[in-house]
Amino acid sequence: MTLRIDISGPPSERLRFAASPLAELTAMLHVLAEPGHHPRLAGWAGNVWAGMRPELAERLREAEFLWRSSRADFLVPSRPRPTLAEELDDVDRIDDETYVSSALVTTCGSNRVHFAGPSPLADTTARDRALDLAQARGPVQEAFAERLLADPAAVRARVRRTLEQCADAFFDAAWTSVAVRLATDRRLKDDLLKRQGIEAALASVSDAVTLAPDGDRIIVDQLQDNATAAHGTGVTFIPSVFGSPHLLVVHARGWQPVVQYPVAEPTPAEPVSLETVTLRLEALAHPVRLRLVRTLVRGPHTTGELARAWELSAPEVSRHLAVLRNAGLLTAQRRGRYVHHSLDLSATTALGTDLLSALLR
Repeated sequence: MTLRIDISGPPSERLRFAASPLAELTAMLHVLAEPGHHPRLAGWAGNVWAGMRPELAERLREAEFLWRSSRADFLVPSRPRPTLAEELDDVDRIDDETYVSSALVTTCGSNRVHFAGPSPLADTTARDRALDLAQARGPVQEAFAERLLADPAAVRARVRRTLEQCADAFFDAAWTSVAVRLATDRRLKDDLLKRQGIEAALASVSDAVTLAPDGDRIIVDQLQDNATAAHGTGVTFIPSVFGSPHLLVVHARGWQPVVQYPVAEPTPAEPVSLETVTLRLEALAHPVRLRLVRTLVRGPHTTGELARAWELSAPEVSRHLAVLRNAGLLTAQRRGRYVHHSLDLSATTALGTDLLSALLR
């Protein structure tokens, strides 16, 4: 399964490499929200949380759906700027309908949720659907969606202020430590692009990113089957230190394609017993279970949410979840009338970093 990005157009405009303060900040926020995805950064995340003011910690938790399981598209700029303030100004220029729809995709818990058609700000049916989906995620998500739909200007201002407070609290210092590394990587990629062409530049980004034989499409090896087009604007590639091991792709309709790729070295996997490996690999051998795991690695989901996301029946999903649970790959937590299933990241990591990286792409 692949994601295909049409890049037909003038060769000089097909690819660009640029560092983005906003994209790196939200990669850091993802680390803080999901430290299990980033074991090598656990110490950094612990230090940041320990030194954070309670008010900012609360602000991060109330809006973490924008960057926890995935990231809202407006947080990964297609035209990166030199400073965080400039990129936040660009976000402020996005209209409310676009901003709200993008925010609701992550708030409602799956990048397979779409809000095409009438805006939830203007259409009662679309609004009710968004609130129903958010309610299934939990009371905090429901409250955030209600505030967003009732007063988008206030929520947008609060989110911006939260990101600005992060700059003061930890981002500015962290950005100083990685900016040179990101700039160096960008220069290397630009040099490869100029001297050896698109194929060599893509190969240096990731083994999972290749150029199609026709030269007009970028192929991203991910557990999804989708396609998008750059529409003559090209694809922006953003290097990230804090984003490793994720390979993040913005490909929603109406958004210019962006790929945020890791520049960090992968962490070697620790050995596990053959018996454990065999049991868990057998559980993951079924393609449907592998797709469910790809969704669960991004956060807890109910059986119903998984069924809707992958167009399966609830009983079929339940059977596959039982196999994964018996292999020790899942945990479950009841929240009101919903049971949320989560992937055991430590057990998955024990199978190897290649598997975890593939799931997180």
